[in-house]
Amino acid sequence: MASSAVLLLPPPNLSNSLSLSSRTPPPLFSLFKTNTTFSSTAASKALSRRPPLVVTVSAALQALIFDCDGVILESEHLHRQAYNDAFEHFNVRCPSSSSSSQPLNWTPEFYDVFQNLVGGGKPKMRWYFKENGWPTSTVFDYSPETDEEREKLIDILQDWKTERYKEIIKSGTVEPRPGVLRLMDEAKASGRKLAVCSAATKSSVIMCLENLIGMERFQSLDCFLAGDDVKQKKPDPSIYVTAAEKLGVSEKDCMVIEDSVIGLQAATGAGMPCVISYTSSTADQDFKEAAAIYPDLSNVRLTDLEALLKNEVPAN
Repeated sequence: MASSAVLLLPPPNLSNSLSLSSRTPPPLFSLFKTNTTFSSTAASKALSRRPPLVVTVSAALQALIFDCDGVILESEHLHRQAYNDAFEHFNVRCPSSSSSSQPLNWTPEFYDVFQNLVGGGKPKMRWYFKENGWPTSTVFDYSPETDEEREKLIDILQDWKTERYKEIIKSGTVEPRPGVLRLMDEAKASGRKLAVCSAATKSSVIMCLENLIGMERFQSLDCFLAGDDVKQKKPDPSIYVTAAEKLGVSEKDCMVIEDSVIGLQAATGAGMPCVISYTSSTADQDFKEAAAIYPDLSNVRLTDLEALLKNEVPAN
């Protein structure tokens, strides 16, 4: 079955720039030089005999790299639930919140936007508390003032939230997104390398993968990186640059599957082509630098991804 995708041709610029501005491609090359002793009639005949010129994008799919949250599972509503459970458990109350008499609660409308602006759990809370005032809680009955106190609060909240998230995943009510397992199996069966790169906490990602893709697939991954493994979170490209090094594959021969513009920027910043499998909370984002855009992976085959890296464009 043909994949339902929006293809962006010509293939995306794989430079390390994160700019989303439009670019004018340079001319490819001159077809021939004018020779004053060569008549226009002879030139026309020579060109008519010349075979059509084809520009080949010389990249071969050698590694397939999945994000976890949003790609392997639609998880953002589960993360939001775990954050809110943590805020309630520790009675977290921000001074500037309109509902400061109640524990902090991130609404679906707020979180849909917020989770696509700030990557990683600890950075999310740091940003929110900096903007809305550091909260009181059962950890500190006053707003923490020193960096040490603030980091302690963030660490405690994140650790508890992570454990709560694990409980939700282990409940057996969560399924992988359509097409993920089949595409992973196709990649491994064809001899391609397979990796997962997530900005989430390592223990949380391991638990998700073990429960959703199964222990055998998880242990067969050629590379697995989480937020703990790199200093900078997405959209910084560090995690994908590191993955390419560990896989021993050129960045241009990797294909990344992401669900958000943050992940897209990380992939393209590393020089990797990226396709988008969007979710309900990321569907309206600007994915113009993506190689293709899919609602999910249910109709996406490995051959579709190979074609994106082996596009032949006739030169006019």
